[in-house]
Amino acid sequence: MAGGRGSRLGMGEKPLVTLFGRPLVDYVTLALQDSSIERIFLATTENVPKTRRWAEEKGLEVVDTPGRGFVADMIIAVEAAGVTKPIMIIMADLPLITSDLIDEIIEIYEERPEPALSTHTPLRLHRLLGRRPDSLFNYQGQLIVPSGINVLDGAEIEREQEDYHLILERMELAVNVNVVEDLKLCEKIMQGEIL
Repeated sequence: MAGGRGSRLGMGEKPLVTLFGRPLVDYVTLALQDSSIERIFLATTENVPKTRRWAEEKGLEVVDTPGRGFVADMIIAVEAAGVTKPIMIIMADLPLITSDLIDEIIEIYEERPEPALSTHTPLRLHRLLGRRPDSLFNYQGQLIVPSGINVLDGAEIEREQEDYHLILERMELAVNVNVVEDLKLCEKIMQGEIL
């Protein structure tokens, strides 16, 4: 998913904001390419014409969505891609994600009976990192933050799906880039200043 305005970050098209000279979306794309994922679709909107061009130049399959909001655009993207089996939905602003972590999430999903899986991090991890998350849920007495990676049954994309809440205490999932402070935090983590 790479079609948001990125207005809070204020640096142009968010997927193309650079971190150590590379666009955020490039980190996510490379992690996906090095994982067991079979195909990659980049969902864009009219808000991100340069991101669309970048994806086409990289040879990625691009799906246009109308920019009606995350859930509506996700449904349209999955249907346009024609995916009717499990599909991972991942945000383009997770530059710390790795192929190993993507495969770990897929393996856990495959072991679960639920048709969907959502990934989360505990609030305490965000506090340790000095972050204030945008969303927060109380799940079985634990405060958790959605991480921006979900696995869903593509054939049932228009229906609400029972999901397994996978809670991982991993910095790679805790830091999505929404504001300049998030970008600086990613730099510190990548430079080994925060372990």
